[in-house]
Amino acid sequence: MSKVITRTVQAQLITRPPATRPLTPALRYDTGDPLAVRLVFPAEISLDGEEVAWAFSRDLLAEGLLGPAGEGDVHICPCGQQRTVIELHAGEGVAVLEFPAADLRDFLRRTYEAVPPGAEGALLHLEEGLDALLRGV
Repeated sequence: MSKVITRTVQAQLITRPPATRPLTPALRYDTGDPLAVRLVFPAEISLDGEEVAWAFSRDLLAEGLLGPAGEGDVHICPCGQQRTVIELHAGEGVAVLEFPAADLRDFLRRTYEAVPPGAEGALLHLEEGLDALLRGV
């Protein structure tokens, strides 16, 4: 049975520097998908009225707290000692969000308590998945 860790965090959507808009997305980690974290935006703040979740690797979050990290759709980098910036790249444009770094570090620490770094593979059940996929072949 998987365990889900959720933490609502305060963020600032940087619209046009120095303009910002406060947001309260949630960070979510599910031990059933131990390599990923999700940044979840509630329906009331999304463009289409639906909850929106961005999934990216837990390692990317850890790297981005220490220095610039990310290729593709998600980029994370520290902004001084107290803040961390997460950029989300989509076809519609780029959303730049600023978070308290302490909140992200605390969330990451809680995920490590649930699944220590390097122990993710034991939870992936790859053999069972392959067996089910290849059954009857």
